Amino acid sequence: MSFTLDKVVPWGRSYDEYLRMFALTEDNLGRQILGCGDGPASFNAELNQRGGHIISIDPIYVFNVDQIKSRIAETYEEVMTQTRKNKNEFIWETISSVEDLGRIRMSAMETFLEDFNAGKQEGRYIAGELPSLPFDRGQFDIGLSSHFLFLYSAQLSAEFHLKALKEMLRVANEVRVFPLLMLGGVPSPHLAFVTEQLTNDGFYVEAKQVPYEFQKGGNEMLVIKNA
Repeated sequence: MSFTLDKVVPWGRSYDEYLRMFALTEDNLGRQILGCGDGPASFNAELNQRGGHIISIDPIYVFNVDQIKSRIAETYEEVMTQTRKNKNEFIWETISSVEDLGRIRMSAMETFLEDFNAGKQEGRYIAGELPSLPFDRGQFDIGLSSHFLFLYSAQLSAEFHLKALKEMLRVANEVRVFPLLMLGGVPSPHLAFVTEQLTNDGFYVEAKQVPYEFQKGGNEMLVIKNA
C-alpha cells in the first residue's frame, strides 16, 4: 500500500459525535454498520462494547498502536494551533473551547488505541481505502463516511467522489456522509454533480439536517439509498 504515516493527521471523533453527525437511532445502531475512513474515532470501540456490529476501514490501520499513538503525539499541537487560528469557523457551544475540543478528541483517540489490537484481531479494523472496498455486495445495512468525502473536495475530484459513493452503495443499502462542507466551511462543489449522477442512476439522494453543528454551516449529511 503506497501510504505513509507522515501524510496522516489523526483526529478522532467521539461516539456521541457520531450519533449526532449521522442522526443515528437505536434501530440504526442494531444494524450492520461500515465506517469508511474512521481513523482513530472511538465509535467502533464504543458501539462494539454496546453489542453493536461494525467494521471500520482506513489506511491508517496498516500501522500498529505505537506508530499511530506516536503520530497522534506528533501532530496534536499542530492541529490545536490551527484550530485556535481558525476558531471563528466553529461554533463553541456543545464543545465550549479549543481546550475542551482537545480533551474530547484525545479521549476518543485513547479509547480507539485501547481497543485497536483486539478490534483488529476480531476483524473490526481493516486496512484499506476508498474507492475500493474488500466486502461483498449488500454486506452492510448502513455505510458512514465522516470528515473525508466532500471535506477534501479540493484534493479529491468529483469523479473520485462518485466512484467512492457507488462503491459504498455496492456494499451497503444506505450511505450517510458528513459534513457537506469543504475545509474552510465552503460548500463542496462536488455535491450537485454527485447528487445528479446518483439520482439519474436510480438512487434516492437527500441532504438532511442533523442535530450536530461544530463547523459553522456544517449541520447536514447526505443520505443515499439503493432503490
